[in-house]
Amino acid sequence: MQLLTEIERGLFSEGASVNLRNSVVAVVLLSMSAAAQTDAHEIIKRSVPVVEADWNAAPDYEYLERDREPGGGSKTFEDLMVMGSPYQRLVATDGNPLSPGEQEKQQRKLQGTIERRRNETAQERAQRIAKYEKSRERDHLFLEQLTKAFNFILVGRRQLGDYQVYVLKAVPRPGYQPPNEEAEVLKGMRGDLWIDAKTYQWVKVRAYVTRPVWIEGFVAKVEPGTRFELDKAKVEDDIWLPEHYMMEARAKILFLFSHRSEDDETYSQYHKITTNH
Repeated sequence: MQLLTEIERGLFSEGASVNLRNSVVAVVLLSMSAAAQTDAHEIIKRSVPVVEADWNAAPDYEYLERDREPGGGSKTFEDLMVMGSPYQRLVATDGNPLSPGEQEKQQRKLQGTIERRRNETAQERAQRIAKYEKSRERDHLFLEQLTKAFNFILVGRRQLGDYQVYVLKAVPRPGYQPPNEEAEVLKGMRGDLWIDAKTYQWVKVRAYVTRPVWIEGFVAKVEPGTRFELDKAKVEDDIWLPEHYMMEARAKILFLFSHRSEDDETYSQYHKITTNH
């Protein structure tokens, strides 16, 4: 349903690309303010340029994405950058490699996309790339808005896997006025953030809706039960990118029906792009 698709894209920044997932993590990772504790403010301040570096580097990587299917099973895609915008090639189902015949079919589809993009007019190519870049810009603006939406509280330091992390809690800032419909959901959210004490990278992010939020522009209400978690891991040098993403969305559309959607995605085998497909 188109309306539902727009709601999910607008509120949760869903998309095939891991770049969009980097913006979904922003729901709590940049929810900081001068009103927060001094220690929490300093931790967040030092982490901001780290997040920016990850954000800027993300389009330079290709990777595998394994999506859990709602009815069970999974599909694994190779996420490629083809002439300036993403493309997904199916490489496995339920953890099993495709048959030789299906591999050939997927390769033909990729080659067809490459040929179409090679034969684009300058205007067509500019429009395609602009659409991709616009989605990144929109998500980045949403990320920046979060600096005004929350106050941050430092809970303490703990061990999380291999990392000593700062644990911070995000709470809505009283009086926050969202500038657009997409940011409205922030008024009803809380979250938790685990930041590596050495590198100031975000190791884990969790956010959840605690009260219903009416989204006028989408004629919808986001309800409690909406939540997401995202785990990041070191990819190369100082760059960390998503390793696992989980989202459950609960919304009521047009007062008529409730909708639930779920995503569960795992990312692996990141590598720097060396070939222009």
